[in-house]
Amino acid sequence: MRLTLLALASLASFLLSHEQDPGPDPVAGLREVFEAQGIDLDLDHGRVSIPAEVAVTNDLLEYLLVGPQGAAHETLLLTDVDPEMLNAALLTLGAKPGSNADWASKDPFPSQEEIDAGVLPYEVTLPQGDGFYLYVGWREGDEVYLFRIEDLVRDRFRGRTLRRHALIYLGSKMIQRGEDTPEVFAAAVNGNLINVSFFREAHTLLTTALPECVDQSAWLANAWLLPQRGSEVRLIFSKQRLPLGFDKSASLPLVSSAPDPGGGR
Repeated sequence: MRLTLLALASLASFLLSHEQDPGPDPVAGLREVFEAQGIDLDLDHGRVSIPAEVAVTNDLLEYLLVGPQGAAHETLLLTDVDPEMLNAALLTLGAKPGSNADWASKDPFPSQEEIDAGVLPYEVTLPQGDGFYLYVGWREGDEVYLFRIEDLVRDRFRGRTLRRHALIYLGSKMIQRGEDTPEVFAAAVNGNLINVSFFREAHTLLTTALPECVDQSAWLANAWLLPQRGSEVRLIFSKQRLPLGFDKSASLPLVSSAPDPGGGR
């Protein structure tokens, strides 16, 4: 399945990036697979969107999106979409894996007194590569809501929301789980799809790319902006910022106004 999806996605991306005579839709076979997962592929505008639900609203976050087997206790959003299919959809848009954050010890190394005073003992190289702008949308009655995903996350150390920026596409990686076993797709096995705090392993599909994301205990949801926990939302991945004339009501799920038993909004 993985090799077939990646091969089709790579072929579709190649065909779409070259001038072609009018002919069959190069992603026709992929569309049916994507649609069965709830993945909407908008090649004309460079967008992919998927169904998700609000997960954590009143606790620390390390992730923005995970699957059922991921770190559901520390993520903003949860999705049932297959990570390999989501990855194939992003590849179809032409995304190429970038580089993850990297750490290197400072030279000279700070003294213990400096470290105790808050000086970091290392330099961090920020992730670089192809980026996506992420948006979260839903409807409540006649009202339509669409936010940059960063607006739904607050930095408790700096007293502001996560700064807006394009998140870097990493594409996860293949990993070995044991001797004499086939390699597996890390994002599918671990279930963690988008991180807000940096992690060395680069197992996610996308990562934030800001210096403050080195902190793993800085991030909380902006609960007052989000619908209640468990509410269905739509997560949009866009190669460009959404235009002012974007149809916000298209394909956005309707949120119930029932009270949240878990204490969220």
